[in-house]
Amino acid sequence: MTEQPQVGPRLTWSTPLPALIVATLGAVALGVAAVLSTDPPGRLLIGLGAVLLLVLALIGFRQRPRLEVRTGTGADGPRLIVRGVLGPVEYAPEQIRRARVVSFPRLGRRVPNLELDVEHRGDERLLIFGRWDLGTHPQDVLDALVVHRLARLSDAYPGEIGPDDRPGAW
Repeated sequence: MTEQPQVGPRLTWSTPLPALIVATLGAVALGVAAVLSTDPPGRLLIGLGAVLLLVLALIGFRQRPRLEVRTGTGADGPRLIVRGVLGPVEYAPEQIRRARVVSFPRLGRRVPNLELDVEHRGDERLLIFGRWDLGTHPQDVLDALVVHRLARLSDAYPGEIGPDDRPGAW
């Protein structure tokens, strides 16, 4: 009997499933409202909203899990797997040039996003993930990337010692 190779634990982040289900139900409700509408311009606008909401939900389902950390030891070290519309792409630690959380002003408040600078087939690519993509605060994902050696402390927390010393941490 041959031994199966041990697979390390996986860490995954994606859009929450209940949110995608609600978006799908909303698209169906808008579709029904479009069919029942007697106003032609209203029918068009409601139908367009239904289609866009359904496309958003389908993309969310297709990209699950959006971000995944596959732990490994030795030559098969940790890997970051990013799932997009066209399928998953795997990145080794040396392909991740920088990872950080950047807050942007949006609708009157600052919204954090996880930024990853990665090397993809010889080119540099910027990947940006928000709370909708990850299902949690981007800082939590960055902390996990640092712990699993997929991000460097110096990039993630510039000028600081570590994740517990970041501004606002208690």
